[in-house]
Amino acid sequence: MIQVQSIKENGHYKKFIIDGHAGYADAGEDIVCAAVSALVINTINSIEEFTEDAFTCDCQDGMIQNWEFTSEVSAGTELLMDALLLGLTNIQKSYGDEYLAVTIKEKP
Repeated sequence: MIQVQSIKENGHYKKFIIDGHAGYADAGEDIVCAAVSALVINTINSIEEFTEDAFTCDCQDGMIQNWEFTSEVSAGTELLMDALLLGLTNIQKSYGDEYLAVTIKEKP
């Protein structure tokens, strides 16, 4: 199962953690894994291309593990992150909790 955790502080996105594999199909044929990867990579690329927001990104074995915003998050990034979470929760609804679990945590 892929576990995704979005952490917000004071109502703004701060950190995003991704762990695991979907296990929907064999490697190279797993459409859940491919969909999650496409959404995450596109969101990171969009934040880099369309905003001035700074963040760090951790990658291991070619997989994005987590990223954390190191500057204040703009309205553009908020919208991109909302769109990412919309896409991920729709995948979770379509394919089931056994393949993808999305959690949103709010810290004061």
